[in-house]
Amino acid sequence: MIEIKINNKLVKAEEGTTVLKAAETLGIKIPAMCYLDKTNHPSCMVCIVKDNKSGDLFPSCAMPVKPGMDIICNDEEVIEARKEALELLLSDHTGDCEAPCRISCPAFMDIPKMNRFIADNKFDEALKLVKEDIALPLILGYICSAPCEGACRRKQVDNPVSICILKRFVADVDIKNESAYLPKKKTKTGKKVAVIGSGPAGLTCAFHILKEGHNCTIFEKNDEPGGSLLNVPESELPNNALKNEIDIIKQFGVKFELNTEIKPEGFEKKLKKQFDAVIIATGDIKKSNVKEFNIESGDKGINTIEGTYATNIDRIFACGSVIRPHKLAIRALAQGKDAAYSVNSFLAGNKPQETKRLFNSRFGKLTNSEIEEYKKEAIPDNRIEPAQGKLMGFGKEDAIQEAKRCLRCDCRKPKSCKLRIYADEYVANQKKYSFGERKEITKYLQHKEVVYEPEKCIKCGLCIEITSSEKELTGLTYIGRGFTVKVDIPFNKELSEALTSAAQKCVEACPTGALAFKKGE
Repeated sequence: MIEIKINNKLVKAEEGTTVLKAAETLGIKIPAMCYLDKTNHPSCMVCIVKDNKSGDLFPSCAMPVKPGMDIICNDEEVIEARKEALELLLSDHTGDCEAPCRISCPAFMDIPKMNRFIADNKFDEALKLVKEDIALPLILGYICSAPCEGACRRKQVDNPVSICILKRFVADVDIKNESAYLPKKKTKTGKKVAVIGSGPAGLTCAFHILKEGHNCTIFEKNDEPGGSLLNVPESELPNNALKNEIDIIKQFGVKFELNTEIKPEGFEKKLKKQFDAVIIATGDIKKSNVKEFNIESGDKGINTIEGTYATNIDRIFACGSVIRPHKLAIRALAQGKDAAYSVNSFLAGNKPQETKRLFNSRFGKLTNSEIEEYKKEAIPDNRIEPAQGKLMGFGKEDAIQEAKRCLRCDCRKPKSCKLRIYADEYVANQKKYSFGERKEITKYLQHKEVVYEPEKCIKCGLCIEITSSEKELTGLTYIGRGFTVKVDIPFNKELSEALTSAAQKCVEACPTGALAFKKGE
């Protein structure tokens, strides 16, 4: 056994053990993208560590332990070197972690996945997915201004996918089944939250508070809930749609106190003493008396700590148009969701928290050749317009066909891609080493289960070693030299011929979304 020191801790390891594996025995996690046991491959340098004696940096995945080693894994120089290695990899990486439609949705709904569920006639699964982020899918399906459709890549082909009507379709199917889907709640916490106002922000906030296992009461000064939604004309939002969706919120467990205007004297006695947190969602600042509650306010709305929705008063939060007037209902809804996240953090004994998004690689508009690549995964039909008009929406068959127009431009491995995970952890800058024209995306779709996108490949060589060890007839190989080298299929063969028995192992070993199952994660 060889004894070495890692981060000032002694550890013994067998001869031939890498520094990376020795660190793991101490519970020290070193990032590694290209490492796989019993393989030889180029190092991506993300697993870099430092020799404390010489100051030299080296890849821990390729260096065997030596007697007397003194290794540093996490000082400023090491962290900066790993970040730089990631930025170099990102400079040669072309692909979106998330589809533009999802990024442009203030509530960050997984739109591409919803489309795929609908296209596969899995409407229940589609609704469950939607309800993770959208508390009022039926209402928004009527009145949302659809920033997601403005960002849809299908616009470059003909017209964007009818995302809002599809979202409304799955919510409407649920209501017509007369057994509304209610998300599973977390274990009851016994905490009580008050929400003032029952507009889109208040209803949404209450919905997500309930999902976290807390109790929630909405106080509304009018005799019916809905807030600003009640002002939307019947020709844009049918009254029965509004009523049905609010009924679902009631079924989920929200308690409504109608005809109850919260005044300064009741704020302290009724709310702060009886509830563990209070969320103000009263809409336009001109209609509320926050100054009387000693809550800081500016000319346009209540002042909150940026991103957390916490006010200057302990346990008091605010969201929606009471902070800043919003013309888009989806923005008020998104704030209600994020405010609930912050309140949940606070109720768990932590500080109010801002909702964080993972690192997102993005590459901009599609070129003409890329449009043709993306069209391979979608039907060629132009946008389907509802036969009985927009207000009536889609029937089942039209919804399925419209969903099939989605170009599938999100990554298939958004949760497991190590490049994304580490880029987020080390706050990498994707553009730092990006010069000149980017690579154009191509898709190898001939395989029944697997898709290969070479422009997402970091050339780690793991798939080459795996196909070789599995004795694939052609397998994968490096083609080209220097900056032009890429992993490809030799002899002009197809992906289905290169990956037969080794397909699953290659997908699981691939550190990015370059090799992925067609069905995705």
